[in-house]
Amino acid sequence: MATEDHSHHLLALIQGIAAGATNEDLAKGLPNVEASKRVEGLNKLLQQGTIEVLRKGEKLIYRAKDPKKAILPKDADNEEKIVFGIIEEGGNKGIWIRDIRIQSNLNMTQLNKILKNLETKKLIKAVKSVNASKKKVYMLYNLEPDRSITGGAWYQDQDFEAEFVDVLNQQCLRFLQMKRDNADKREGPLVYKNLTCCTVKEVHKFISDLGISKVNLDEDDLETILKTVVYDGKAERILTQDGSYIYRAVNSPLAPPGLVQMPCGICPVIKNCSKCGDVTPTKCLYMKEWLDY
Repeated sequence: MATEDHSHHLLALIQGIAAGATNEDLAKGLPNVEASKRVEGLNKLLQQGTIEVLRKGEKLIYRAKDPKKAILPKDADNEEKIVFGIIEEGGNKGIWIRDIRIQSNLNMTQLNKILKNLETKKLIKAVKSVNASKKKVYMLYNLEPDRSITGGAWYQDQDFEAEFVDVLNQQCLRFLQMKRDNADKREGPLVYKNLTCCTVKEVHKFISDLGISKVNLDEDDLETILKTVVYDGKAERILTQDGSYIYRAVNSPLAPPGLVQMPCGICPVIKNCSKCGDVTPTKCLYMKEWLDY
């Protein structure tokens, strides 16, 4: 049997074991292949960059690499390897050029040249962040940026889609009100209250059936919108015994605070608000690009 055939069989076997294959797994999976031939096949796969070898205790673990993951060419110099490695560690949230410069200890002229070279080779890409549109973060070319970078479904080319959010807010509220209006009060107060409640899954199906969104919205997206309805004082959010939440429309005597008219209700970095000295809408440190300064 040719060495090439061994490497293909070895790769198929390793890919079938998500946690990684040991030498014992390979020997058991390919009992008719000699140990020396397995070593030749493994070395070939390592040279091709299709697998990686890890040490777990005293055992070696062979694990298949993600075929979509960008791989540096063999002729890459040390500076490119360093910069690529730093960007790789940044994952799908990316890393600022300032942080790359600090970690790599390269001057800006060198760094800009390396970044441009890696971008040309489609190994990395620069992505604008909704948190600071004048800055860019770098990540591996094949990665899908995290929602904290793109803003998710609520942003288009770094622009907050206020009208889209407002339409979804109104439709979610309409569904909650329909649920309440269709409930029978004669069933008793407890049963009536249960009948007026709905899950995020029900709201997601309603919005999906309407077909008003050009982008795919998941249940997390709709829960974010439902929270804005709650912030507007038009619905309440109830924690159930299984840890999930249900929603129901309410009649609030107070005027809504209007969070849907501002990015706060669907802000991708709202968790950072505790870090602000003043989180009033006109002084939010994270949304200056959206606000009218």
